[in-house]
Amino acid sequence: MKSEIALEHVTNSLKEGADLRNKLARQCGPAIVEGAAMLAECLEAGGKLLFFGNGGSAADAQHLAAEFVGRFVKERRALPAIAFTTDSSILTAVGNDYGFDQVFVRQVQALGQPNDVAVGISTSGNSPNVLLALKEASKLGLKTIGLAGKDGGELARCVDLAIVVPASNTARIQECHIAIGHLFCELVEDHMFPAQNEGVTVSPAQLKTA
Repeated sequence: MKSEIALEHVTNSLKEGADLRNKLARQCGPAIVEGAAMLAECLEAGGKLLFFGNGGSAADAQHLAAEFVGRFVKERRALPAIAFTTDSSILTAVGNDYGFDQVFVRQVQALGQPNDVAVGISTSGNSPNVLLALKEASKLGLKTIGLAGKDGGELARCVDLAIVVPASNTARIQECHIAIGHLFCELVEDHMFPAQNEGVTVSPAQLKTA
């Protein structure tokens, strides 16, 4: 690998990502704010957040669930969020007995409640197991958010709120998805815990009442 060529590739890729984020801000900024408001309303009403996706999107689902249950920036009480991608026994049992397209919908049926929000992540917008779970969530009375890329695929037509990254490169789409997820976390924390100090350790008793 020639260092000059590699450096040029790095520079071009980072510039492409930065340009895409600026485009995302212009085209999807209001939708990101709306999505964060949906999540905050759900949590304030006693509901929980359900995240799911495949591959890199599965990692994003786990990442975001961890941020809500743990913390993003502020020390505050734990917020209920579940990633449907973490239980290997459920995934393999349902995949073996019912088919891989059922691995998320079965969990929606078991755990979803009308006050919850289901967040499906698919770079193409056409992942069958993500689509089935989102459609089932809607039938059960859950609010639904979809994160997609390209033209949004079928996902954009079956959710309450679709946020479609205006790009076709899977890696760039995934980078924007986690940025959107971080914005969700930040906006929800700022809304629900406006007076909470950032990065200051508090006692478990304080967190329960925060």
